[in-house]
Amino acid sequence: MMALLYLAPAALLLVGMMGYPLYQLVQISLYEYGQAQASGGAPLEFLGAGNYLALLGDGQFWTILLQTCVFAAICVLGSLVVGIGLAVLATKVSPLPRILLFLAAIGAWATPAVAGSTVWLFLFDQDFGLINEALTGIGISGAEDMSWTYDKYLAFGLVAAEVIWCSFPFVLVTTYAGLIGIPGEVVEAAALDGASTWRTTRSVLLPMLRPVLVIATIQSIIWDFKVFTQIYVMTNGGGVAGQNMVLNVYAYQEAFAASNYGLGSAIGVVMAALLLVITLLYLRAQRGNGVLA
Repeated sequence: MMALLYLAPAALLLVGMMGYPLYQLVQISLYEYGQAQASGGAPLEFLGAGNYLALLGDGQFWTILLQTCVFAAICVLGSLVVGIGLAVLATKVSPLPRILLFLAAIGAWATPAVAGSTVWLFLFDQDFGLINEALTGIGISGAEDMSWTYDKYLAFGLVAAEVIWCSFPFVLVTTYAGLIGIPGEVVEAAALDGASTWRTTRSVLLPMLRPVLVIATIQSIIWDFKVFTQIYVMTNGGGVAGQNMVLNVYAYQEAFAASNYGLGSAIGVVMAALLLVITLLYLRAQRGNGVLA
């Protein structure tokens, strides 16, 4: 009961900040709401589930949904692997390299998404990019004029790498905080039993870090599933013929580029519902494994 009282102010703040916008999003998704309705030039037409039925019957929506899920899964997995690996490394090195590692990571984390995406785009530029010059310098043929954003999968890979670059610091900081909270006697006991560093990490440290990793994973899922800026900037609005579209960009294109606010809102509601379902399923699985009480 006391825990609920302590959480009540934060819950009220969240309801106040998110409840009304979410209500408006759901409400708009139930109407034919275009530029004419937004300007008052035409009356609202109630569609009920019409926008949602239109989405479910649209093959493009299912393609984009699949792309979004695969893209987000790769970004989440990459962020966890890089972040956890560097966190373990940070516990093994001396203070100066550890400080430099954290400064570099926090610098990547603090870089605005637009600025970071632009820098990555410049590094991989077809004509002036440092990466193409480096690849050409080591003798890789065809790298001098390689376009990293024209091909669908290369573009997705480039954006995923940038997302991982700006996302892994959260996992790094969170995991490192969990690692330094583990009693040293536990690690020493594993070493005395002859466990290697990899075995100690896999069988001792990671199980003890599961509650921390649950938080990092949920945050990463939420962030990476609703990526917008990196895709929009690095693929110029979704790639050639929309081949690199994800749900957030798709919602933007429908709502603002096509002035179909009702359909764009329906996509937003579907995204929120999917994130809620994924998070609940993940928490239920962790609770079933005994990670959460």
